[in-house]
Amino acid sequence: MRVWLDTPSVRMIEAYFRGASYGMHRHDTYAIGMTTFGVQSMHYRGQLVHSKPGETVVICPDEAHDGWSGTAGGYTYRIIHIRPDMLQTVLGGGALPLLGEGVSRNSVLHAAVRALLHRPGDAQDVLTFEDQLLDLALALQQAAGNERRHSVDPRAASVARDFIDSQPHLRIDLDVLARASGRDRWSLSRDFRQFFGTSPSRYMTMRRLDVARTLMAKGLPLVQCATDAGFADQSHMTRQFASAFGLTPKRWLTLQRPLAQAARQVS
Repeated sequence: MRVWLDTPSVRMIEAYFRGASYGMHRHDTYAIGMTTFGVQSMHYRGQLVHSKPGETVVICPDEAHDGWSGTAGGYTYRIIHIRPDMLQTVLGGGALPLLGEGVSRNSVLHAAVRALLHRPGDAQDVLTFEDQLLDLALALQQAAGNERRHSVDPRAASVARDFIDSQPHLRIDLDVLARASGRDRWSLSRDFRQFFGTSPSRYMTMRRLDVARTLMAKGLPLVQCATDAGFADQSHMTRQFASAFGLTPKRWLTLQRPLAQAARQVS
């Protein structure tokens, strides 16, 4: 077992089991995860259920369940435990999302879980982690069929965007943006998505990539471009760059040189 994150409100782990893994027990948290290899089997709410890759395990608080490997080769899973009061805070009140089947095939929910658990080590990127946590909460709400409408504040969203634009290289989390805008952190995140079509962390990443490309075009070393643009290191920048543009920084630079030469010849 490997623990990726362990706080009073949120815990993320990855584990591999063969045969019987644990007996009947309960959590006072939500346990939401995905099987990445093999088949995870369990008794949940009087039913025998099986989780395979591509599906989402959702164990609600205080629901008894056990678990074992459904295949001889064992199974691997990643899971996040979230306290109900934390989820309530993220959602801004209302009924908690309760899914009764133990294993969900809801594609929106699975995408949110996969994004959150794909790189558990990236939980150190606080703003990204907070955005992914909101995505998960909203997906749970949608899958449970109890979505609710929230009031929105366009001024707060604009203030947060301008704050990011003015200093994208800084380590910014939702608390920083909330203080700047005067809006509570989770409401602000929902405002931002509604008015700008993207999450605060994604917007900040794209602004950092704008800075990095400008510095790269000036011939600065990639490691310096990464640091000056606000990325943790060069590999972090490379992952984000490839995700956004479909090619690595080095490949991008290689393609830019002929374009720059052609522009100089025309001028």
